[in-house]
Amino acid sequence: MTTKLYDIDAYQTTCESRVLSCKNVDDSTCQIILDQTVFFPEEGGQTPDRGTINGYEVCDVQIKDEIIIHTVSATNLTLKENETVFCQIDWAHRFSNMQQHTGEHIFSGLVNKRFGYENVGFHLSDSIVTMDYNGPMTEEEILELEKESNEAIFAGKAVTCYYPSKEKLATLDYRSKKELKGAIRIVSIEDTDICACCAPHVKSTAEVGILKVIDITNYKGGVRLSILCGMRALMDYRLRLSQCREISHLTSAKIDDIVPSVNKLKEDIGVLRGELASSQKNLLAFKSASLDPDACDVVLFTENTDANVLRYEVNHLTTIHPGYCAIFNKNDHGYNFIIGSMEKDCSVLAKTLREKLHAKGGGKPEMIQGSLTASSEEIKSLILN
Repeated sequence: MTTKLYDIDAYQTTCESRVLSCKNVDDSTCQIILDQTVFFPEEGGQTPDRGTINGYEVCDVQIKDEIIIHTVSATNLTLKENETVFCQIDWAHRFSNMQQHTGEHIFSGLVNKRFGYENVGFHLSDSIVTMDYNGPMTEEEILELEKESNEAIFAGKAVTCYYPSKEKLATLDYRSKKELKGAIRIVSIEDTDICACCAPHVKSTAEVGILKVIDITNYKGGVRLSILCGMRALMDYRLRLSQCREISHLTSAKIDDIVPSVNKLKEDIGVLRGELASSQKNLLAFKSASLDPDACDVVLFTENTDANVLRYEVNHLTTIHPGYCAIFNKNDHGYNFIIGSMEKDCSVLAKTLREKLHAKGGGKPEMIQGSLTASSEEIKSLILN
């Protein structure tokens, strides 16, 4: 068993360890087992610590049967058994994970106290924290819990991590995401939560800084929440404020007024799109009027035209011409096309376009659509002859 120094002190960032084994996995990585480590492995829904061993980057840390395996980025690294190595974790990464995980305990503890729901799914990555609860909550209820969570954070409540005796454990009413075997580690947050957990945590809720719910999704009869805490919440706020300022500048509206301003822009765009579609429809109708009404197959070329307008005009053409009625819409890479017919099988033409002009797309016998790169002369030669 590897001695878990992070269990003893979550704030310890370095240690000297004795090598138990060192095995090269491939040309660029090797796996090291130590007698003790400050590196927290991937466990309990949380990503592993980052850092170095003797200056070599630790790219992964896993635990199996209480043995912690460090994967190091190194070429043909040779460490002898019982050799002493120096380990150092990336403290900024560790502390960020501690902030997020303690924040999750605070929120989940309050959810459990209020609704009796369990956190049945938890994932703490390097960018986001998600929690799945096995019961529904309204947005208003979630925002109330968010406020209560931050009140608990600002209160600077004590966070205690320990391994109780079996007798003591039997008296505790604690949360657990799964059935646990062996020694059970308890994380207790004063008057807020008691939960079984293997991860490092801060000593005081004040170190969490702030907790913000950033996404709410209905999930498997319950709810999935995403949160950010501490420095991650600050970075997220900076990004969102920067984006709001940019939108404010682009719309010439004050930040407090950007929502109605954007809604007004959407309405204006909708009106303009309707006017543009009407103009495109009239233009295509004008082009269609120039076609020979007695022709069996017809081809029209246009550009930057809405797909619904194209489809409408193809349907109109099929009432006049019995053969293939095709419209090719020019784009930066060639043409998009829609082809319809009431009497001919368009899927046969689709096959020919794929074989001769390397077209992409397909459809039904009565209508096909897709894209290709070819000249207008090649297209007309293939369809009209």
